[in-house]
Amino acid sequence: MADILKTIKEELPGIRITDAIFEGANIVLYTADKEFFKEGENKIKEIVSKLKKRIELRADQSILFSEAETEKTIRALVPEEAEIVSIIFDIQRSYLIIEAKKPGLVIGKQGSILNDIKKSTFWIPAIKRSPAIQSKITEKIRSVLYANNNYRRKFLNEIGKKIYNEWDPEKKDMWVRVTVLGSGRQVGRSSLLLHTPNSKILLDCGINPAIKEGSEKFPYLDVAEIGDINTINAVILTHAHLDHSGLIPYLYKMGYKGPVYMTEPTRDIAALLQLDLIGVAYKKAEFPLYKADDIKEMVRHSICLNYGEVTDITPDIRITLYNAGHVLGSSQVHLNIGNGLHNLVYGGDTKYSKTRLLDAATNRFPRIETLQIESTYGSKQDVLPPRKETEAKFIELAKEIISKNGKILLPELGLGHSQETMLRIEEAVRTGELPKIPVYVDGMIWDINAIHTAYPDFLSTNVRNQVFQDNNPFVSEVFKRVGSSAERKEVIEGGPCIVIATSGMLVGGSSVEYFRHFADNPNNLIVFGCFQAQGSLGRQIQEGAKEITLDNDYDHQKVIVKMRVETLYGLSPHSGRNELMQYINRMNPKPKKIIVNHGEISKSLDLASSIYRSYRIETCVPKNLETVRLK
Repeated sequence: MADILKTIKEELPGIRITDAIFEGANIVLYTADKEFFKEGENKIKEIVSKLKKRIELRADQSILFSEAETEKTIRALVPEEAEIVSIIFDIQRSYLIIEAKKPGLVIGKQGSILNDIKKSTFWIPAIKRSPAIQSKITEKIRSVLYANNNYRRKFLNEIGKKIYNEWDPEKKDMWVRVTVLGSGRQVGRSSLLLHTPNSKILLDCGINPAIKEGSEKFPYLDVAEIGDINTINAVILTHAHLDHSGLIPYLYKMGYKGPVYMTEPTRDIAALLQLDLIGVAYKKAEFPLYKADDIKEMVRHSICLNYGEVTDITPDIRITLYNAGHVLGSSQVHLNIGNGLHNLVYGGDTKYSKTRLLDAATNRFPRIETLQIESTYGSKQDVLPPRKETEAKFIELAKEIISKNGKILLPELGLGHSQETMLRIEEAVRTGELPKIPVYVDGMIWDINAIHTAYPDFLSTNVRNQVFQDNNPFVSEVFKRVGSSAERKEVIEGGPCIVIATSGMLVGGSSVEYFRHFADNPNNLIVFGCFQAQGSLGRQIQEGAKEITLDNDYDHQKVIVKMRVETLYGLSPHSGRNELMQYINRMNPKPKKIIVNHGEISKSLDLASSIYRSYRIETCVPKNLETVRLK
């Protein structure tokens, strides 16, 4: 494989190939031969079939139409109804991105219009959907990716060179092991190190958002297995929640220069949540873990994959991402290690049932020997009620509180549970199940909604169809955005309403401010729907505390809790106990070993023992810093 580029060139005698480089695991050929660029597709397919590698043909810069001519051609070929928002040129890669409100009209029947653009201008066109809600973070990320595209081209080429380094799959000293750096017998700071003689892969790298400071907040990155941070070949991020993504920019701050693999929505939302983490630190007069420039480095080094897309990430590891059903863009990672020597599925966080927002997690894989599974709701007591039952209970509670002129506070994670809640409330108000009272959305939820509208292909069929039919539930007039302290004051002093606000555990954000003002009224209601970690303010209230001391933001102010407190876990983006067991029972093929983590000690041990008793599959519940040998 070391001479793969030379081999490809030899397969194209007489063709003017001006450059042959890597883009990660993919191979890109640049040609100044106009006719070959237009007609050489079949020849490229022959080489792909022979070498079993993805190869893309692009035009050399010397034959590209000018940007002005190309834009004129595009606007002549694409119907006005497509509503093109912007055209971005990535000249270093002979690539252009067309952002439009109706991308199907840009693509044309069976890709006819994109093909015409390609053959007319020699640029390779890609199409992106313009979000129904303007997303500043998505715009900034796209500008980061294309503003310094010469660096990105070199970076991707260097990654490819490392992937195609010589490796002998017949070597007899091959082994595979996993070290738990965080999330062992706990929820928070998820991070595992996958280690072979040739590769070190970091699977997630999060923080524990419920803990303010100390060694329990971060994964153990100072272990001997890592040593120099640049011995890590790649990071794989399953989803954007901070307990999985929060420390990744810190890796770049410490000098890491390698890639981070994820889906596009995960990249955008992770960057948004990480920027918010910086903002929260400044509001508390604390020094943030990292700066915005470190998040920008993460984006510059990101490699985004679609579900089902297979790619090599090191000479001996190939990955495929599958839907996890947890939040937008969340993934399970299938790792083929050592050319079939061992197959690991790192599940991250999963939801094994269809929700309003997302399809259920995949549990069909080509091969699997070892599975990592979460245990957030892994105990026998964690049987989540059916979604419809939970939704009906919420509507009943909401009607009761509204009839008493009370206010309803829904503390939410910005990502996942909040969107599921919004979909149910939107339907209830639209159909008359709930009276038309104000429904306020405060915090970063609105920005995350915008990212949902930019990636409808990752949503459930029903919501995706609503978006495509210009009936987007996230832009419904039911919801009113709260964007300032003055607007927040109006909500607090106003009449009956529903407030959806971050953070979900009341560990910061506007939800704490609403709680402070709503708490002493017994006609008000707070509903917990997402996991409340040990040590969080939300956990204290959920467990019945009647007097709460707020932190330094409020000068240790004491709050008397008279408001009604309810917990409704039926809309959780995590699998409940029964879903976890069904996920394994229906898995095909069955794993030989299951690693249980991401759960409190009792829940992890309970789930592991139940799996073994029911299915006779070997299980282990490693502590942090324990290493499990897989092969």
